[in-house]
Amino acid sequence: MWEFLVDRFNQILFSSWQHFSLVVQCLILATLIAVGIAALVYRSKGLTGVANGISAVGLTIPSFALIGILIAPFGFGVTPAVIVVTFFAALPILRNAIVGLTGVERSLVESARGIGMSRISTLLRVELPMAWPVILTGVRVSAQMVMGIAAITAYSLGPGLGGFIFTGLSRLGGANALNSVVVGVVAVIIIAIILDLLLLVLGRLTTPRGIRV
Repeated sequence: MWEFLVDRFNQILFSSWQHFSLVVQCLILATLIAVGIAALVYRSKGLTGVANGISAVGLTIPSFALIGILIAPFGFGVTPAVIVVTFFAALPILRNAIVGLTGVERSLVESARGIGMSRISTLLRVELPMAWPVILTGVRVSAQMVMGIAAITAYSLGPGLGGFIFTGLSRLGGANALNSVVVGVVAVIIIAIILDLLLLVLGRLTTPRGIRV
């Protein structure tokens, strides 16, 4: 194992950075999409139900199957990996964003409107900051979930540590096959822990002091 790590250290480091970068960029994109959708639907019970239903059904789709389907129109490489990771990352964030926005006290919203703030200004300056801790919880859940999904995207030759896992599994029983799988899995776990700690710090820095738990 030690020789395997030493011989492939630069490759492991580069793949780890690719994995981290893929997940973070997809999380940012997923957060923007999910919060945008939540902002459009949270005032309507019917649309909220539809959004929550889509979120629940979406999580039942096998990620491996979705990757296989996307290979046909988009080919191998980064594109199907980004689509799959972003799709699954958006689902928990969407649900939490709806919960967070609907949980904001109506009296605060009415007060903001009463002093002349527009609906958009109220959303951006009152509702979203109040809902942010709940939204961030969804982001943290998504981050942990899509770490594994990002590894699976190696099936479509996507970037990241999944290459080590798939290479090892395809040569199981051969030289260094188990080492390759173990390195890939352990590295994914370490990156997941690091990212969660970074999100905790982000939450501390971006959550208004008055609503910190």
